[in-house]
Amino acid sequence: MRLEAALRGAGLAAIAEVKRRSPSAGDLRPDADPAGLAASYERAGAAAVSILVDERFGGSWEDLRGARLATQLPLLAKGFFSAEDDLRTAREAGADAALLILRDLDHATARRLVGVASTLGLDPLVEVHDAEELARAEALDAPIVGINARDLSTFEVDRRAQLELVARAPRDRVLVAESGIESRAQGAEAELAGADAILVGSALMRAHDPAAKLAELVSRPLVKVCGLTREEDVAVAAEAGADLAGFILAERSPRRAPGVLPVPETMLSVAVYVGESGAARADLVQLYEHEEGKVRGRDGILLRDGTRVARVVDLPWQEEDAAHLERARAANGRVVLAGGLAPENVRAAIDAVRPWAVDASSRLEREPGIKDHARVRAFVEAAR
Repeated sequence: MRLEAALRGAGLAAIAEVKRRSPSAGDLRPDADPAGLAASYERAGAAAVSILVDERFGGSWEDLRGARLATQLPLLAKGFFSAEDDLRTAREAGADAALLILRDLDHATARRLVGVASTLGLDPLVEVHDAEELARAEALDAPIVGINARDLSTFEVDRRAQLELVARAPRDRVLVAESGIESRAQGAEAELAGADAILVGSALMRAHDPAAKLAELVSRPLVKVCGLTREEDVAVAAEAGADLAGFILAERSPRRAPGVLPVPETMLSVAVYVGESGAARADLVQLYEHEEGKVRGRDGILLRDGTRVARVVDLPWQEEDAAHLERARAANGRVVLAGGLAPENVRAAIDAVRPWAVDASSRLEREPGIKDHARVRAFVEAAR
């Protein structure tokens, strides 16, 4: 399968990388076995495997050849390629795609190499770092655009700038968010910005079990603990492994938070409103319609920078509905399943609906707005 096709599937795809060392971080996994890792990445759900062939990263063309014998997944050859012979060598070694870094290539050279790659049967992954380079990639009609959060001159990572570029990039290209992704929430943030895939290297290479780390990053559903009002409850949710922290800012809610509290980098904050969004700073907004006589309407939407990115399928306020899971299962697109979820029923709900995320609040409490830490931990564990 070609890389472009592999990354266009439903949901967030992952390109898992083999990288022994990094010029910025030094040795990561000097004894890495590319063949063994490639095979384990395939079993863990990778859509493709990236192989560093540059000696500055401890790589070689033999690494690519070894990986080719071990997996059927598309292989991306990564190096600082600037000549046609680089691409021919990549193809002969078993690559299905090759990296082209626009920072290092003038426009004429980049255009020539994109054409050569296509002639050889390689998908070019054109890497950009800023708005000017993104415009160049668009002009090249590059089918796969990698947006790197790491500045290759300073080695600094700016994920916020990366996400802004992902959101601005044309939707008819395959978009890959590269670098700086170490948690499931960070991968989901790239997904919601518009990325079709993430490329993860250092986080995998540092992990005790790289394949298990990969499986963790791409696993769904995400887990949201909502109705948080205290920093100690946020800390417990984070420690338990929740991905999303919800803060209800609707005036009539018995779980109204004082504001959007700080969350660690492993989580995304969600400001929950009824009727209209407010001005609180959060990664996402969960918005419900107003319903007379009730704290909120039934279903809601999840917004990123004002753009709808998921549907929240919920129960009516303080009511039950025997068809709730059936409604959720029939919904199109990303579904956040909410309403009556608890440690005792969340696994069955996930099996029935296969949602993008699950969301619990009242059934994880000792009293409104005060979480029962044991139930928070049990909920996250059951959801996983």
